[in-house]
Amino acid sequence: MSVRIKLTLSYAGFLMFAGVLLLAAVWMFLLRYVPDRAMLYNPDDRPRNGVFPIRSALLDVFAPRAAAVLAFLLVFGLVGGWLLAGRMLAPLIRITSATRMATNGTLSHRIRLPGRNDEFRELADAFDTMLARLEAHVAEQRRFAANASHELRTPLAISQTLLDVARADPNRDINEIIDRLHAVNTRAIDLTEALLLLSRADQRSFTREPVDLSLIAEEATETLLPLAEKRGVTIETHGNITPAIGSQALLLQVVTNLVQNAIVHNLAAHGTVWVNTSVHPTTVALTVENTGEQLAPELISTLTEPFQRGTERLHADHAGVGLGLAIVKTIVLAHDGTLTLTPRSTGGIRITVELPAMPPHADRQPTRR
Repeated sequence: MSVRIKLTLSYAGFLMFAGVLLLAAVWMFLLRYVPDRAMLYNPDDRPRNGVFPIRSALLDVFAPRAAAVLAFLLVFGLVGGWLLAGRMLAPLIRITSATRMATNGTLSHRIRLPGRNDEFRELADAFDTMLARLEAHVAEQRRFAANASHELRTPLAISQTLLDVARADPNRDINEIIDRLHAVNTRAIDLTEALLLLSRADQRSFTREPVDLSLIAEEATETLLPLAEKRGVTIETHGNITPAIGSQALLLQVVTNLVQNAIVHNLAAHGTVWVNTSVHPTTVALTVENTGEQLAPELISTLTEPFQRGTERLHADHAGVGLGLAIVKTIVLAHDGTLTLTPRSTGGIRITVELPAMPPHADRQPTRR
């Protein structure tokens, strides 16, 4: 049976039960005191004449009317219960309809239940919020899949072209083709590894341990120092011990991506990158700034999306695959932190990562490497 039928029967049954109790109370507190035999009154002693009614006569009159009342209560309970249950379940019907539409792939529909802020309204509002987030997530996943397919198709198409050229022209320099194939294959591998890292960080499948952001920043800058020297970029690091809780490998990936982007997207010569760590009452912060071109605020807001670049595609070493800041954002969110991007007035960008500080009662010390 449907919920509406169950509620209807429940309302009718409760009404019938109340009617039976009422009739039973009439019997218990009224009819039981009526005598079974007739009583004659003397007209000279009493102000009223005639015979007092007996119990059997009252029952003959009371029983048919009681049965009629119970029948009316049954019909009234069924009809009223059906209407009342329909009115009470109307919001659930709208929610069910929206659920079916979402199951069929229509995520843009919203319930927008009117009325007072009761339990049904809260349920409908929560469902609308879930639909909005789900629609945004699905749109982001579709956009990411399309971008990933496009990015992966490019090196595969180049490899296919190089192989076709080598097959059509046997006298062509094979070493040159091999070098170009190696570079294209390396880019495809980097992109695949970036996608895997992005997926692993998004699932939060990592072990948290005490870490020191200042040490991680030093390790990342030392690793990227040759690239900075090659491009004529100066790296300046500042900061004391910055204890936090997280994954050493993933946070190293965050700092490496930020510093590498700051080096690559910099001035053509005599550029500078500033890496700073600081401690706040409840958080620790990592700030990476660089010199460079003036960036519009509307462009800054899109840089953390997958396969977005602040400048034109770079055909050079360490050009990246367009997932650097997307990986950074995913890792930071997985660590319950925040990522803030702001353009510098003199050119370049300032990126701030804030993570929860290590609790004071933590016994373990940050890992030093």
